[in-house]
Amino acid sequence: MPHIPDFDTDAILGILDSISQKHPENSPERDAIELAQIALIYPRHIRKEDEFRRFYRDFFDPSFKLEVSHEFATREDADQWLASGKAEDAERIRIAGRGFMVVRLPGRFTFMSAPLEGEEVEADKSEEDSE
Repeated sequence: MPHIPDFDTDAILGILDSISQKHPENSPERDAIELAQIALIYPRHIRKEDEFRRFYRDFFDPSFKLEVSHEFATREDADQWLASGKAEDAERIRIAGRGFMVVRLPGRFTFMSAPLEGEEVEADKSEEDSE
C-alpha cells in the first residue's frame, strides 16, 4: 500500500467514485468502494480529520505500534476486568498473547479479535465473544 503524503480527501473521493461507477449496482466491489468513501468522509463529519491524517501518516511509520493498555494471562482475567467497568470502547488489550479490542454493544462491552503487530490472523474466531 503506497503512502500518499498530503492527500486531498475530495480528490480521493472523486477517484473512488469513478472506479465505483465501473461496477454494477450492489456488486461487492461497488459496495466496498462506497464503504471506503464513507470511511473517508466520517473523520470530516465528526471534525477529526486532523487526527485521521495523523493516524494515516503514523500508519506508514515503521516504528508505529498499536498501544496495548492491558495484558491478561487468561480470558477469565480479561472478563473480570471487563466486568469491572474500567474498559473503554476501542481499547486494545492482549489476552494470552493474542490481540483483542474492547467493543461496545448495546448494553454491554465485549472483546473482538484484533491481531496486533506480528500476529497471524487465524481462520477461526474461537476466542471472539464466547458468551
